[in-house]
Amino acid sequence: MKPVLVLQHMASDGPGYLATWLRQQGLPFQVFDSSAGQAYPAQIDAWGALAVLGGEMSANDPLPSLRQAERLILAAMQAGVPVIGHCLGGQLMARALGAGIGASPAPEIGWQPVRIEPHAAASDWFGAGKQAVVYQWHYEAFDLPAGATLLASSPACPHQAFAIGPHLGLQFHVEVDEHKLAVWSACDDPHYLALQETCPSVQSGAAMRADAARHLAAQQRLAARFYARWIGAAG
Repeated sequence: MKPVLVLQHMASDGPGYLATWLRQQGLPFQVFDSSAGQAYPAQIDAWGALAVLGGEMSANDPLPSLRQAERLILAAMQAGVPVIGHCLGGQLMARALGAGIGASPAPEIGWQPVRIEPHAAASDWFGAGKQAVVYQWHYEAFDLPAGATLLASSPACPHQAFAIGPHLGLQFHVEVDEHKLAVWSACDDPHYLALQETCPSVQSGAAMRADAARHLAAQQRLAARFYARWIGAAG
């Protein structure tokens, strides 16, 4: 197949487990990092699948790279090139499709449970089960785009995942690996530290690392399921 295009927005938010999985499958991919001054491709034609990563910025920020990411998302969907979005990437998918992006009902940081919707489309993506524990780091969230199927929700954020055919938008970070977890859990941003004291859906770095022993391997199995279904739709 054609190479996978990966859009990165921040140096600290690389492909992580996604890159590991693609290498394990022997699939070619190329990462373009706008924070390193790399312009995103102008067209989607040379690529077999599209993955959009996360970032600290808002999907609504007036950054040319975000608008180009949205153009590539729409071009990919129109061309039948499967798209997966992680956190900001899922928000950019929703925004490109006309949905709003705004403050999440509550921020979510760390390992948090999501409820899997009780229908076949959700089971196709998530497998059997009513709940999954996934790694979150977001202050904003997406509305559900027109024509999308809601796959998962949580009390803090009602729209956790959506699908449109072979395209998957996620509010959480299934691409997190040991390295990303170590870096992110050491965050000393004052706003984040203050939220730990007031918001039940915000974990401390120590709690994240402790819970990783129980949840990281299971999340990577879920990520592998997502990635296999996404790549399986590539031409």
